[in-house]
Amino acid sequence: MKGPDRPATRKRRKLLWPALALPGTLWLILLFVLPMYVVFAIVFGQVDPIFRTPLPVWNPVQWNTVQFTDVFRHIVGSQGYFGPALLRTAIFVASASVICLLIAYPVAYYTARLARHHRNLLLALLIAPFWISYMMRMLAWVNLLQNDGLVNKTLGLGVFSVHVDWLNGRSIVVILGLVYGYVPYMILPLYAGLDRLQPNILEAARDLGAGRFDTFRRVTLPLSRPAIVASVLLTCLPMLGDYFTNDLLSGQPRTSMVGNLINNTVLTPGQTGQAGAFVLLVLVVSLVPMIWYVRSSRSEGLAS
Repeated sequence: MKGPDRPATRKRRKLLWPALALPGTLWLILLFVLPMYVVFAIVFGQVDPIFRTPLPVWNPVQWNTVQFTDVFRHIVGSQGYFGPALLRTAIFVASASVICLLIAYPVAYYTARLARHHRNLLLALLIAPFWISYMMRMLAWVNLLQNDGLVNKTLGLGVFSVHVDWLNGRSIVVILGLVYGYVPYMILPLYAGLDRLQPNILEAARDLGAGRFDTFRRVTLPLSRPAIVASVLLTCLPMLGDYFTNDLLSGQPRTSMVGNLINNTVLTPGQTGQAGAFVLLVLVVSLVPMIWYVRSSRSEGLAS
């Protein structure tokens, strides 16, 4: 029989969860909130007229929106030279995300539902790309796509001389590079979501007369929708700020993305504030689907 719940015990229980959350809260403040405030201070700050270095303004009352509005003024219109890169980023990220999903879902489905005794081996192979740096994997692509690389030799069947300049500003090469670099980030969340599906639900669908395809279409696919959304978000959000892939596989302005704009403006004296404005723009674009996902997940949790 339980004893009385003393006030001291209730107080300790009340303080338990805030105490457990304190390290993570401090981590977010130090590594996210404070750096983001520095970005705001630079974007809405001043520029040294002589050395062209940023002069952060820490008091929000004194913030100046000149640099921020200057970026938006050059997104659309006759002087919208930033607009094509932003539109190109959306197209590249959307295309790469769709291709990643088409590749990742069958692999995750097979690993989670059909692999059986080979599951551990497949999981090790899926995790293996994370052991190699992103730069090294992209450099491997550069070697493959050079004029005398393996791709051109394969197209020439070892007999004909093929000299396709793959690394000279081709959009499809950048998109496939994004797919190659980020598809592992999509496979693992999909595997986790598919692996959590209750086998008895699928067996019930089969017992009610549904075939394999109908079971997948009516049961597996709807139940795996949260994992699909989470994996797409986890993949496309880092793609939005990617600049390294384009630099290595293209290096041409006609394939530049918003990440390249950020990198170039950071390296240009006097344009650090514009780089911060692009960062805030990417942040806003990223927050919208994240907030939608959190709200939809919460609604599904309450409904269930």
